[in-house]
Parts: sequence; structure tokens; C-alpha cells
Amino acid sequence: MKRLLIGLAAVGFVAGCGAADNSPDSAPEVVAAAAFRAPGPKSLTVFTMVNNRSGSGGHTALMVKGSQTVIFDPAGSFRDPRVVERGDVLYGMSPNWVQTYRSAHARSTYHVVSQEIPVTDEQAERALQLVTSNGAVPAAYCANATTAILRQINGFNDIEQTFYPVKFMDQISALPGVKTTKYYENDDGDVIDAVRAGQLALSQ
Repeated sequence: MKRLLIGLAAVGFVAGCGAADNSPDSAPEVVAAAAFRAPGPKSLTVFTMVNNRSGSGGHTALMVKGSQTVIFDPAGSFRDPRVVERGDVLYGMSPNWVQTYRSAHARSTYHVVSQEIPVTDEQAERALQLVTSNGAVPAAYCANATTAILRQINGFNDIEQTFYPVKFMDQISALPGVKTTKYYENDDGDVIDAVRAGQLALSQ
């Protein structure tokens, strides 16, 4: 129900960095036109989708708020025809779309942990360059790819590369200045239900 209330009703798929993305990349000119530039300080935000029953991690993603705001969604399963995507990077990530992304992943079985880290302009632009040039990531490599990228940014060189989203989340929690929030929803539906709900909202 919350997916409908936020007004965007994304056709989003949850959980896991194991879904193959067969959708074509958006053209460079479409990517450029979709850029969203958020005001305020620069930051990186690590998203971890955590299983409510086992505590294990289902997926890792990284939002970069620099000269534009994007979400690096490596091997992710979030889909919406209105979202511009190229090389596992989601463009045009306004606050509404960021909330839609969280909502698409939160349900009775998963919650979303957001860890926002303040960074300098230089760190943010380095992160933006790295995620936009990385390319698509193989299934199950979401945390591995994200930790590999962070290790290349000054101030994050001590991050250990890992395949495990929760281990990565624990490393981020030890950094200074991290703001952590948790987002829950009680949706009981599966992926097909989410798609149908989104289609219904768009038709009304």
C-alpha cells in the first residue's frame, strides 16, 4: 500500500543481487538529460537489504550525491520504465525516486538499512566517476563490486572487499559521521504482486 501512497508506484523487484538484467542500456543523451542535481552537502549512502528473519544481507547498493545523484545498483532487480539506467546505474534519483527505491525493496521479509556518509566534493566526484564507468555487475557480486569501488576513494581505502552485504554494512557503521536509518514495510506480496500494483496505479 505504501508504494501507492508515495505517488510513484514503481514496478520494482526486490531482493537480491542475483537477477539478470536483460534490459537495454539507455542512450548517453538520455542519461545526460536525466541528471538530477540535489542541493546541499555531498554524501555517499550505502543501502543494505536485510532479511528480517535471518539477519542476512540480500543486496547492496550505493547512492552517490555529487554533481548529480545516482544509485549504483549492481546486479540489482529494481525496474521501472520511467527510470534511466545504464551499466547498473540509476539516474535522475530525486528524493521521490530514492524513496521509491527503498519502498520497492522493503516488505515483510526485508528491511532497508541506509548509511549516509558525508564526503568532500572530490570524494563524491571520484565515486560518481567510478560507478558510472564500472559497467554491469554479474549476479551475486553486488557487495563485492561496491566495496571494490569504495576502496579506490581516498578515505575509504581500508574498506575490505567482500561478497557479504552485512559484513560490508558493519564496516561502514565503524566510520565516523555515519547516519544510519532503517526502513520497514509490511507488504506480503511477491514480485508479481508488486508489478501488478504498479500497473494498476499507473492506469488510474
